[in-house]
Amino acid sequence: MSEKTNVWLIKMCSLLLASSLILGGCATSANTSQSSSSSDNLTTDTVAIADNKNSNKTMNNNLPQLEGMAKVELQVNGSPILIEVNGTEAPTTAGNFVDLVERGVYDGVVFHRVIPGFVAQGGDPKSKDPNYRGQLGTNGFTDPETGMERRIPLEIKLEGDEDPTYSKAKLGSSVTLKHDRGAVAMARSAMPDSASSQFYIALEDLPSLDGDYAVFGKVVEGMDVVSKINQGDRVESAKVIEGLDNLKK
Repeated sequence: MSEKTNVWLIKMCSLLLASSLILGGCATSANTSQSSSSSDNLTTDTVAIADNKNSNKTMNNNLPQLEGMAKVELQVNGSPILIEVNGTEAPTTAGNFVDLVERGVYDGVVFHRVIPGFVAQGGDPKSKDPNYRGQLGTNGFTDPETGMERRIPLEIKLEGDEDPTYSKAKLGSSVTLKHDRGAVAMARSAMPDSASSQFYIALEDLPSLDGDYAVFGKVVEGMDVVSKINQGDRVESAKVIEGLDNLKK
């Protein structure tokens, strides 16, 4: 097989992963076997896509905000993973993550989807229950104050912009927070504003996802631990070790 053919095959595989894998939409069952998800049937409805970059300011006002930086430590397989959370570039997405860590939402959740060379995804609250027999990857955080699932707007800041753009996907590669190896981002279904609690860690550089999914942090220590995560491994604990004072509710 020629070198050109090999390069073409690699590019095609990457494109197929990015296009067929709607992060947060492709579910796994509680025993971690692969299956399809109901959210795979979501259409690319333009109702959720706003023309105004700040159209979701009202929505954001009801969500936690991280005004600055924070650090979160995950314990996985007995080893720490240190995540730097960037509220400067992604205040709503980062604020949601830090708030959920502080609430204990991630303690005991499973990495229900791990694709080598792509992502390790977890954060479905239902995965805490070893007896749960539903579809993992389809559930989010239910706010006890409202009794409803918390949804956060797709938040992506472009280079040169003062504020993030909200609710618009496919913004291209000129983003401030890119899908470099170790990037931490929110999973979502086909609708831009459908992220809740599920997150993923990029196992390699994934530039094809830039502008489509909200990166809010990066692994600064423990990428060797991340690279060894298997599907079904649990987050033994998650805690905010720095910057909690920057969280505003």
